[in-house]
Amino acid sequence: MTGRRRTRSTFLPGLLSRHARKGLVTAGTAAVCASLLAGCGVVPGTTGGAGDDTITVMTWAPQDTEATNKPGMPAFAQAYARWVNARGGINGRKLNVLTCNDHNDSVAAAKCARRAVKESAVAVVGSYSQYADSFFPSLEGAGIPYIGGYGITNAEFTSPLSYPVNGGQPTLLAGLGRELADCGPVALVRPDTIAGDQLPPLLDSGLKTGGHKGLRDQRAPEDATEYDGQAAQALRTTTADPEERGCVVPALGDRNGTFMDSFRRAREDYPDVRTATVLGSVDQTVIDATGGASGPYEGSYITGWYPVVTDARWDGMKRVIREEAFGDNRVDPADAGVQTTYIAYTVFRKAVESLGGGQVSADTLSEALDDGLKIDTGGLTPTLRWQFQDELAGVGFPRLVNANVTLQVVREGRLVSARKGFVDTTRTLQDADVTY
Repeated sequence: MTGRRRTRSTFLPGLLSRHARKGLVTAGTAAVCASLLAGCGVVPGTTGGAGDDTITVMTWAPQDTEATNKPGMPAFAQAYARWVNARGGINGRKLNVLTCNDHNDSVAAAKCARRAVKESAVAVVGSYSQYADSFFPSLEGAGIPYIGGYGITNAEFTSPLSYPVNGGQPTLLAGLGRELADCGPVALVRPDTIAGDQLPPLLDSGLKTGGHKGLRDQRAPEDATEYDGQAAQALRTTTADPEERGCVVPALGDRNGTFMDSFRRAREDYPDVRTATVLGSVDQTVIDATGGASGPYEGSYITGWYPVVTDARWDGMKRVIREEAFGDNRVDPADAGVQTTYIAYTVFRKAVESLGGGQVSADTLSEALDDGLKIDTGGLTPTLRWQFQDELAGVGFPRLVNANVTLQVVREGRLVSARKGFVDTTRTLQDADVTY
């Protein structure tokens, strides 16, 4: 979770009924339409009737930036469209995927959203952006659903037009905290940003569930080129008591590798500590690049949203990659962003299929998802079904419907399952002291 400090979002907390939201969307759509096209006669996000053979969606993510980059998400989305279209499309309609680079920038994120409206996208699917305050107003004004965001902003779990497929950082950190409750001092090294501010209470909720007294919060720049000082501070914090083996938890996204380079050099001067982190900050390619079995992640616990990539439940995703993205090194099946995009497009496809030969529009998709449609993802998540008030509404996450995480561990340089099945973090999050 990254993003520079700015004014917090004031999005509706998912309390509107579907009919009330439709009224709000209708007014917003008219305003956006007027601002984009003088006298436009087409409502943004509408494909027309059953005779229209093209459905347009958008996938965005940051690329070529100095912070977090997720090029595999739009690349996979385009591969998925080629794969679907080669098999006759969805209900006979061709899938057209627009992509956009949000550059890890609020202005660019807003431009991506405005382009989605202008080009009549019926949904934004499987995307990553930390700038929800910039992109959600345009989507909400046009009634365009945001399906399967990466889960890095609070608005993704509050907006009535958001349909998250995972539990974002809240579930990863709550689940990790439960596993680290037997550690000595725990140092969380996280971005000094507004999104980073949300991490400590979430990890703390898991630690305290297991009887731990709580973490030591350590801020760090999100785009530093080295973390020597932060690594040394984390080691001092977690080794102060020789009777207790501490744990260091870096949660710096793409900068985790940079931190671990500094950490590996610094740890030679300190007693042994454990390391742990969340998927998205570390995957198999990162483990390989940092030394595999001899690297700093050996023995580390890592929480993820989904089964490990070697699980047979990923065969469908791998088939798409093999047939339509073979040789594209942007598309890594072990990347949590690629995995999220695959699940998001699975949700989108099944929502469209539920409409049969009827009109496919932003509004009909939202209605289908809001009216109790249940989405089976083949065991990659629990069955997904969105309601306006779910179990975690009381702690500020009314749209969070999948609180399950998986526990993984690095053994002999390989990321493998540490525990069979999923861990449900609902109760842990309900007990979290999270203030927005």
